[in-house]
Amino acid sequence: MKKIGIIGSTGSIGTQTLEVIRELSGQKPDSFRVSALACGNSVETMAAQAREFGVKLLCTATKEGAEKVRELLKDMKPTVLYGPEGLRELAAGDMDMLVTAIVGMAGIEPTLEAIKKGTDIALANKETLVAAGELVMSEAKARGVSILPVDSEHSAVFQCLRCVKRRQLSKIILTCSGGPFRTYPAEKLSEVTPEMALGHPTWNMGGKITIDSATLMNKGLEVIEAARLYSAGFDDIEVTIHPQSIVHSMIKMRDGAVIAQLGCPSMKLPIQYALTYPDRYFCNVPDLDFQKGLSLTFEQPDRSKFPCLDLAISAGREGGSMPACMNAANEKAVRLFLDGKAKFTDIPKIVEKAMNLHKKIKKPTAEEILAVSYETYETAGL
Repeated sequence: MKKIGIIGSTGSIGTQTLEVIRELSGQKPDSFRVSALACGNSVETMAAQAREFGVKLLCTATKEGAEKVRELLKDMKPTVLYGPEGLRELAAGDMDMLVTAIVGMAGIEPTLEAIKKGTDIALANKETLVAAGELVMSEAKARGVSILPVDSEHSAVFQCLRCVKRRQLSKIILTCSGGPFRTYPAEKLSEVTPEMALGHPTWNMGGKITIDSATLMNKGLEVIEAARLYSAGFDDIEVTIHPQSIVHSMIKMRDGAVIAQLGCPSMKLPIQYALTYPDRYFCNVPDLDFQKGLSLTFEQPDRSKFPCLDLAISAGREGGSMPACMNAANEKAVRLFLDGKAKFTDIPKIVEKAMNLHKKIKKPTAEEILAVSYETYETAGL
């Protein structure tokens, strides 16, 4: 039986992970047990999850939230932690795999704690590899910990790479839907509202990731992730717009052959593959029906219209503490936009300003990465 912990259990990835576990339990009874759950402020939802799956190690963002969970589950007598310290303690608990479905830089510390304990990671929190990728991958390698990608693009690359010898690889090609403003006039982007930006054309994701997809920052972050996950050079990673979101990513071989992973746009398949790797089981997602015709189109991203893509890649190339600065500035910019305190077009301006002001640390420690992240988040703005 594989013991699974989930941080961010009430968000999009977290709830879909639990859905996958429910469905897998019908195929492989007693193969998975949910051993720990953590949420932010959706304490009633997490309490219901804990009751359904019999989970007794829990964590919330606040002390008040923890007290409410204890009251809701008083008959179960769970251990309920709270805050960043509680999240670190939960991540170091007894589990075989930690699903990092939490959003933002808050995922860095618990991921490192789990790795130090020797726990495998199903990684959905891209900020961990963006801000602290070199450190995280080094720790994982030293402790024999597997980092299994949950992002659909990186899961696709991971699956494609299983078909070849690494030395045969020429390029990693990350696909991108282009977001809701792919064909929107550049001069009107300043008028974009949060409601408009939250309407992703093909994927159902949380708010922060959806905004990142609209600015193409999400793809820039994924380029950094790919560089860290696969020890790839930035010149060996390409981004291509693919509006249908059917081809999740591709790899190009030395001889020109291209291997791709296709599927309907659903996060359930990459989540399930991370949980069951290296095995495969039935996954309750729609099949691609090639008999009805399938149109696949590709185009280059408009880098002048969406400068966040190159800002992220630039930070990744520079390395050191710069990706942590860039990531935190973007988190702050997205928060300001969602709160109505900044325009959609202000997001790259805020990120670029923070990067220009940052004094890079060449080889930052975990503590320095976190310090840069939190300081940048507090100070970033127009």
